[in-house]
Amino acid sequence: MSIVEMPLSEAPLCISCCPAKGDLLVGCTNKLVLFSLKYQIINEDFSIVDFERSLIIHIDNITPIEISFCVGYVAVMSDLEVLIVKLESDPKNGESISHYSHETNKPVKQAEGTRNETLQLESDDFVICQKPMELLGEKSEQSGVSVTLESTGLADEKIKYFHVQHLLYRRFAPDISSYVLSDDIKLHSLQLLPIYQTGFFTSDRKNSSQEKELLSLFCFFSLPHVGYLYMVVKSVELMSVYQYPEKSQQAVLTPQFLHVITSNNLQCFTVRCSAAAAREEDPYVDTTLKACPPVSMDVCALRIQLFIGLKAICHFKNHVVLLTKANPEAAPERRESPKRLLSRTGTSVKLKAPPAAEAGWNLYIVNTISPVQLYKEMVDYSNTYKTAKTQGCIHLLSEAHLLVRAALMDAGQLEPGEKAELLEAFKDSCGHLGDCYSRLDSQHSHLALPYYKMSGLSMAEVLARVDWTVEDALQKYERGLIFYINHSLYENLDEELSEELAAKVVHMFHVAEPKQLPHVLCSPSLKNINPLTAVSYLRKLDTSGSSSVLVTLTKAAMALRMGDLDTYRNEMEIHSEMKLVSGFILEPRLLIQQRKGQIVPAELAAHLKDTQPALLVASVLGLQKNNKIGIEEADSFFKVLCGKDEDKIPQLLVDFWEAQLVACLPDVVLQELFFKLTSQYIWRLSTRQPPDTIPLRTSKDLINACGHYGLIYPWVNILLSSDSLADKNYTEDLSKLQSLMCGPSFDIASIVPFLEPLSEDTLSGLSVHVLCRTRLKEYEQCIDTLLERCPEAVIPYANHELKEDNRTLWWKKLLPELCQKIKCGGEKNQLYLSSLKETLSVVAVELELRDFVNVLPEDGTAAFFLPYLLYCSQKKSLT
Repeated sequence: MSIVEMPLSEAPLCISCCPAKGDLLVGCTNKLVLFSLKYQIINEDFSIVDFERSLIIHIDNITPIEISFCVGYVAVMSDLEVLIVKLESDPKNGESISHYSHETNKPVKQAEGTRNETLQLESDDFVICQKPMELLGEKSEQSGVSVTLESTGLADEKIKYFHVQHLLYRRFAPDISSYVLSDDIKLHSLQLLPIYQTGFFTSDRKNSSQEKELLSLFCFFSLPHVGYLYMVVKSVELMSVYQYPEKSQQAVLTPQFLHVITSNNLQCFTVRCSAAAAREEDPYVDTTLKACPPVSMDVCALRIQLFIGLKAICHFKNHVVLLTKANPEAAPERRESPKRLLSRTGTSVKLKAPPAAEAGWNLYIVNTISPVQLYKEMVDYSNTYKTAKTQGCIHLLSEAHLLVRAALMDAGQLEPGEKAELLEAFKDSCGHLGDCYSRLDSQHSHLALPYYKMSGLSMAEVLARVDWTVEDALQKYERGLIFYINHSLYENLDEELSEELAAKVVHMFHVAEPKQLPHVLCSPSLKNINPLTAVSYLRKLDTSGSSSVLVTLTKAAMALRMGDLDTYRNEMEIHSEMKLVSGFILEPRLLIQQRKGQIVPAELAAHLKDTQPALLVASVLGLQKNNKIGIEEADSFFKVLCGKDEDKIPQLLVDFWEAQLVACLPDVVLQELFFKLTSQYIWRLSTRQPPDTIPLRTSKDLINACGHYGLIYPWVNILLSSDSLADKNYTEDLSKLQSLMCGPSFDIASIVPFLEPLSEDTLSGLSVHVLCRTRLKEYEQCIDTLLERCPEAVIPYANHELKEDNRTLWWKKLLPELCQKIKCGGEKNQLYLSSLKETLSVVAVELELRDFVNVLPEDGTAAFFLPYLLYCSQKKSLT
């Protein structure tokens, strides 16, 4: 045994131990003294426990009868008042530590004056009672209770408290009709209950630190006939009020139950702490993914057990410890004057000598029933409501769900086997709640979806729980079940229902939500539906609304599945192509489905690929415009549809990329799209690979429809005029590539690294390389190349490119080069000669006579240059 002495200057009235850190808080008449737990290490194998007085909390105008302390939160209770404050350890505005901090409220002096006046008015003939009051949050500073801090610990103490934040003040009025019975008007059983972060209900929780993180904190206190439970972390609010059937003597709060003793009964009530904590811990609660019963749900009594002469109660894990006295009349009771209890003037406590040993005292340790067993009993009891799911049944099953959830949140106390059993019970409870909400037509029927999700039940298992015995004509499907099935079918689940269940689902929507029937039939989960059954229901729909095109497309898809091509063609011819595109936008799953996370083209999409590829491309483009499909998903769809490997590009995908450029979609990155198209054009030209299908658009179509495709420069056409390409498809790919390079939006530098496979040995490859260098303003190199490979294109090239700042290249580059070529002679000499004449005509116009003479070759024939010299000398007079 270790004994630690802690001297006090005043007699202690009450004491509390922090359940998280072990610090002690001792309550005296006008102050609370905090003793911090210390571990003094003597050596590696031995350490001793010690306490250091670290803080004195001065409290005026309230005498503590009970106190509770937990990780910086302090609750103080007198006969009829409760005050909850938080000790803050972060200094504000860089304040230094002082022995006395500022008082936490200003109207204290005024409140003290009121109290003094009240004391003066009190006499033997009458008593003045203050009004009941509840102040939450910052308003609780107006209570008139003054709280100041005095730091007494060492300077190197890890945690120091600098400020006080008021959270709650509540004052009760005594019952004047029975004021002579003092115990009928006193508060009792003050308790702070912490719930720590578990990470159990959130998958992204990292438990790297062993230190517990406070998730939520609750405060309980009780009058003899009413108990109050508050939540005090993040927000301060009253959660539950407990009405006892008999006068209570003491109560103890646990995360799962509230245990209350009267003179002869042990009562057990439900609590809402786990529901409140679940909302703090899990951000997905109250969404379509998860749910939790509301905090505002009424509390209920679970059990009442008879014990004779109950005097005290405490709780540890799954045990309730009871102290009883067989002869309650012989037990001495503390009596005080009514006046002392009705005011807060009595600050002294009289201690009586302990009586001699008496017979009749008993100590009971009661094992509380395991959560799983109690849960099973509650579910069995709820089966009495099996035929009619009422609000009472939902309340009962919600209590059972919270019971299991609370046990899981206290998972540190569980064995692995117990945790697995609780998990199974948790899923089972979610399934039962899903059943209730799916069969009860209420404003909360949508909760069937998250509860069924949490239960882990498949859609087939949920449908198996539905009562299908009612005749079809009289069957009524509630909103909760419809909401769950509809949402599940939209989620592209990998589950495929049997033909029988699929037919039941279709009938369900035919009865309850006929407008949703086309959407339901497009779900991959209903793949096994009999097409004849589906068509029979579709024909009963009113197609006068805007969804008529969707009904038509669904009928066509079903006809295609049956192999009835005549009916398919008839349905597809009812509406125009643009109308059909709008129908696919309404229901993308007619074309594109997802199974096991992979994109799978629908049967209708495969048929359109062979028969109406333009409609297919327009439809997928419409889906992308309306954010029904992403860029990468669309690319993957066309690759899978055409049966191509990841590195091979089908022509249909190229058609789609070209359609994206024409449509000018805002979310498409132009340069990425240019890169895709130019890479494909270059690959086909370099490998002489023709497209696998006929392109939907020619180069002329693209130039006329899209501003990103520019007019091909005239000299390019002259360059290619002598080329004899056998296949027209190569010409189309080349024209599209050249048109993109001539367009205003294309970043020419991005294509340079990819031109290497395209050889300059062919005129088609040469045209692309020269066009690329021209866009990069490498004119001199281009002139050299054209003079060597295609002299007939030189003058058209110069006329188109050598303008403005580049005009000087006519006489600085082109003229000397042509003269040099003529000197060398050869079979192309006549072409060079005609090009020289064109060049001299341009230069004679551009230059003055002296400059013109200077650029002429010295070894030329005068008679050849004379006409140009005469024109140059006469042009001034001509103008």
